[in-house]
Amino acid sequence: MGNGRAAEGQVDLKRKDVDAGFHGRVLPEKVQERRSVAHSLMSGALAGAVAKTAVAPLDRTKIIFQVSSNRFSAKEAYRLIYRTYLNEGFLSLWRGNSATMVRVIPYAAIQFCAHEEYKQLLGSYYGFQGKALTPLPRFIAGSLAGTTAAMLTYPLDLVRARMAVTPKEMYSNIVHVFIRISQEEGLKTLYRGFAPTILGVIPYAGLSFFTFETLKKLHADHSGRSQPYPLERLVFGACAGLIGQSASYPLDVVRRRMQTAGVMGFSYGSILGTMADIIREEGLVRGLYKGLSMNWVKGPIAVGISFMTFDLTQILLRKWERGVHVER
Repeated sequence: MGNGRAAEGQVDLKRKDVDAGFHGRVLPEKVQERRSVAHSLMSGALAGAVAKTAVAPLDRTKIIFQVSSNRFSAKEAYRLIYRTYLNEGFLSLWRGNSATMVRVIPYAAIQFCAHEEYKQLLGSYYGFQGKALTPLPRFIAGSLAGTTAAMLTYPLDLVRARMAVTPKEMYSNIVHVFIRISQEEGLKTLYRGFAPTILGVIPYAGLSFFTFETLKKLHADHSGRSQPYPLERLVFGACAGLIGQSASYPLDVVRRRMQTAGVMGFSYGSILGTMADIIREEGLVRGLYKGLSMNWVKGPIAVGISFMTFDLTQILLRKWERGVHVER
């Protein structure tokens, strides 16, 4: 739903080293922890914003196909983008991106920060503190991080989906979406599609973080360099996005159908019922995997940018903090 992280095990700078003050004074552990959390939140927010903005036109097009019964093809996707540009203008391709930013900034910030914290907790529990986690805890940390972020920001995801598939006349802004949904459909509608979202985010986030961290560890083991180059981070993130999104895509389609049912003229009551309706009307592959080929373009780009931006921002913040200490 759709996002990079500090390297595991061989992260470039240990927290206590980063937070060591001038004259060798080490800051209290609580201060170090607060700064680390702040760095993760800022890096995650920036990573999510940059990645989602880069692929917003493709993301909007994918959602439009997901929530309709129209058959998807690359040619039809191109025609939709081109018609939107001609009829509504270039910036209309980013319609709903403001709602995306309102959602993705806290979502990405929470997800990346939570992942760092879950890694520490699982590292302590399994006895891997300061070392790279083994595969299962690595997957669990990613799944828990994604689930935490999704639970805290879900209504914003529904609002974003509504804005992506409706004309400007229907919803003028994000607040207007919340008001109309609460008045016309009830507050519980803000959590319609929540179950498939959580079921989808577990394999998506788990496999994404697992793949990215695993590729970085393999790279460090075979290259002798503790940190990959930016382009290598981008490639690792792209692979992570490709695997994660492919595994959870049918649930993503179900989620979008349930989120937009109120404005698209459909009536979906449950996950299995929604799946059955889609398969009956559109077929298994053409229905539940509609738009997947576009996701194979959009997803790896977005996730790659996200992971790379997070890692590089973390490194820059640490270097900046060290420079501030030295100046003092």
